[in-house]
Amino acid sequence: MQTLQLVILFVLFIFTVWLFFLDSRANHPLWAMLEHRRYAHRGLHDSAGGVPENSLAAFRRAVRRGYGAELDVHLLRDGTLAVFHDSDLRRMTGHDGVIEDCAAADLAALRLAGTAETIPQLCEVLSLYEGTGLSLVIELKSHHGNHRALAERTAKELDKFHVPYCIESFDPRCLMWLRAFRPEIIRGQLSENFRKDARGWEHFAGFLLSNLLLNASTAPDFISYKFEDRRRFAPRICRAFYGAHMFYWTVRSRADMEAAEREGAQVIFEGFDPSEAEKKSERKEDRP
Repeated sequence: MQTLQLVILFVLFIFTVWLFFLDSRANHPLWAMLEHRRYAHRGLHDSAGGVPENSLAAFRRAVRRGYGAELDVHLLRDGTLAVFHDSDLRRMTGHDGVIEDCAAADLAALRLAGTAETIPQLCEVLSLYEGTGLSLVIELKSHHGNHRALAERTAKELDKFHVPYCIESFDPRCLMWLRAFRPEIIRGQLSENFRKDARGWEHFAGFLLSNLLLNASTAPDFISYKFEDRRRFAPRICRAFYGAHMFYWTVRSRADMEAAEREGAQVIFEGFDPSEAEKKSERKEDRP
């Protein structure tokens, strides 16, 4: 009996310590500007239609259809901010190079996915969204320890525009900087099940990030978790115990979108237009 009591006390102690590490911040006064919206992943892109991801055309398309957008930001060599997903330029431009090693002028000649579209600056996307009332989810893509400079420069750029936004990152160091120096900004921890393919040190780092064990240092306002991994215990505990808000990425069907929204999460979608999907469903329901 005494052994059982000790085991129970030990389990409760471990659970309490774990809860401490999962700390999250709830009830941000500006959260209402972000909720009950849908966010187009890297803009409302359509590769078949010649609208590449993270292009001004994709963001214009999202604005026209009334969607917010998720976008990726890199800090360039000249201190400007480019909207682009990968550090490697090859996949989207066909050119070799690392985007952080470039200046804005270097990128001007590159074309996205064989179209006339170029890599936009963050300020260009913010100009598109200013005055629309639509919100942005801005992901910070850190590279080789530039997390502090990236977070600071992005925050300063956002100060110039009147656009509802939040900032998220896989890199907890970006969120730590925001917590220390710009605590008024809504910040979110991006995560997924990193442990699936990790090895060695990556396995340990993946364990920490997958289970949100750095939340005590970042105190995120929301968790942005991969939709397929959303049943993991850590994001559910953050929501149940701390009231953390949720984003799910990347949602690729109407059925998954509806499932996510039933759970009260904000949706980052790709590969379909939610409004068109709903109209098709309504037409089917109206048939005799």
